[in-house]
Amino acid sequence: MKKLLLSSVLAFFIISHNIFAQQALFGGTDITSPEINPSNTVTFRFQAPDAREVKITGDWMPAQGWTPGSEAMKKDEKGIWTYTTAALPSDLYSYSFLVDGIKCTDPNNVYLIRDVASVTNVFITGGGKGDLYKVNNVPHGSVTRRWYNSPSLGMTRRITIYTPAGYETGKESYPVLYLLHGMGGDEEAWINLGRTSQILDNLIAQGKALPMIVVMPNGNVAQEAAPGESSLGFYKPTMQLPNTMDGKYEETFGDIIKFVESNYRVIAKKSGRAIAGLSMGGYHSLHISRYYPNTFDYVGLFSAAITPDAKVVSKVYDNFDATLKQQKDNGYKLYWIGIGKTDFLYKYNAEFRKKLDDIKMPYEYRESEGGHTWTNWRVYLSEFVPKLFR
Repeated sequence: MKKLLLSSVLAFFIISHNIFAQQALFGGTDITSPEINPSNTVTFRFQAPDAREVKITGDWMPAQGWTPGSEAMKKDEKGIWTYTTAALPSDLYSYSFLVDGIKCTDPNNVYLIRDVASVTNVFITGGGKGDLYKVNNVPHGSVTRRWYNSPSLGMTRRITIYTPAGYETGKESYPVLYLLHGMGGDEEAWINLGRTSQILDNLIAQGKALPMIVVMPNGNVAQEAAPGESSLGFYKPTMQLPNTMDGKYEETFGDIIKFVESNYRVIAKKSGRAIAGLSMGGYHSLHISRYYPNTFDYVGLFSAAITPDAKVVSKVYDNFDATLKQQKDNGYKLYWIGIGKTDFLYKYNAEFRKKLDDIKMPYEYRESEGGHTWTNWRVYLSEFVPKLFR
């Protein structure tokens, strides 16, 4: 009798578990959202029969200050709200829903990315630059998260590294691009939001870029790793972290170079090193390349946060003009600056370019539409990378 009871309990548990596990497959209405139509219009659907209002907000809509615009969705007799865009240019887009004023993600789209503390759904429209952000049928590189010792910071830290297809099975040494994120980002930002591995895989496969290693460090010297990936556990990410733009990161960047050049087959000389970054990472790239003025042959500033702050005191920022001129005199192959026409940092970048002009320091300049967005930074990366190590 006891054996029979135990068998019944086990059978009930197994059946209940399977039913629960299958709810995702069989529970609820089968809704497709987003649906990318042949014309590159996109249809979104959201089931909320009791909602009074549902809106969609996306980064293709005209912004209202720092916030993307929104559009009302229409409800049908089944309680499904629908919205279809105009034809969208090929790109990667992010969006969310606003249900009676409450922001939420699309339950029918499992593809999400985190930007600081915000999580949004994403989709890609093809037929143009969006194809560069897709996983295509080409040879793929590897993406690893490594932990390295930083003696200068007294901690072990996490870093993301892309190695090109064939690295593991070959003996060749490769040049390195050090790619730095912006404020609030971390070692996950460029690989997730920037689509770095897809861009590199596709450009290399097309013969537009040389195979290279891409090193994506965490630029927040107070952190071991990205939120949720360190011993601090699951805490809410924030933009406001100590020591982000006070010289400490630039001063200790040698730990990263030493780790990479000790653990990977790299071309460990100036001609084999590039450094680039967005916003705060552009600020870091400017100062690291100047502070170590004969270390990088290629420098990229993407919407660089070149904002003066008289309160910051660091040896890294001493003798700015003299070390910039020394960088120029030492020589380099490419100094590349990109900025959007409506970027809030446009003025500061214009002032910095004048400084370069005054000392006759050569650079390439790319001015794009739009502002301080990942839409621009992915474009800048895809244009900068083909110019490297030629």
